[in-house]
Amino acid sequence: MVTVKINKNLCKGCELCIPFCPYDSLAMDDTLNAYGLQPVYFKEGHPCNGCRNCAIMCPEAAIEIVTAQ
Repeated sequence: MVTVKINKNLCKGCELCIPFCPYDSLAMDDTLNAYGLQPVYFKEGHPCNGCRNCAIMCPEAAIEIVTAQ
């Protein structure tokens, strides 16, 4: 099982991660974070294969991929 953790206060909304998700599981949130920026969120119910493309592309290291063993 793969869990996508996004620190919304670290995310600056650059959208670099979104096109690198092979399942189109990331999108821009409608709410603002503590800095007044629109962060990314993981679409509930969408798949994640744990490829970590989004985490690698994030310049703020706001995305963490956790795999349960």
